[in-house]
Amino acid sequence: MRSALDTPEGAAELAESLLPPLGNRWLHTQAVAQRAREATPAVHASDRDLLIAAAWLHDLGYAPELRKTGFHPLDGARYLESLGAPDRLVRLVAHHSGAVYEAEQRGLSAELAVYAREDSSVLDALIYADMTAGPAGQSFDFDQRMDEILVRYEPGSEVHTAISKARPYLGAAVERTLTRLLDQPI
Repeated sequence: MRSALDTPEGAAELAESLLPPLGNRWLHTQAVAQRAREATPAVHASDRDLLIAAAWLHDLGYAPELRKTGFHPLDGARYLESLGAPDRLVRLVAHHSGAVYEAEQRGLSAELAVYAREDSSVLDALIYADMTAGPAGQSFDFDQRMDEILVRYEPGSEVHTAISKARPYLGAAVERTLTRLLDQPI
């Protein structure tokens, strides 16, 4: 029997069933899940498994068999919803790493708006995990990751434009997570 999707085990199982053929995307996903594990002290204990599950599933929409719109946060969220995944997990995947900015570039704002974005330590930590793991699983700081994305995508492309606009939002989420991690008792 398949594990619950909002558990690290269930989410990892689903990710591993779809993402390994994508090579670097799979390496990135594994690194994001590890970074999320490291960031769990920044979220309430009751949200830690959800954070790790969302990290495993954040790029699920890149799987070729799930591509419907070509916008991976939306395609991943819709797929998870079709599986009966918990609403909060679906919304975290839909809104990971400033998806609202790219949805605007792609003309998909209304479709993404179906999934309410939560402003929380969990979303911040998910952004932190994604924005500190490189495309092949490298460990990056936020500025290195931003620079890498902006080099990988041509100026004027949807992703380049969206990431440029999202940078302050993403940077603030990373900073809030780092602050929460520093505020933990030793």
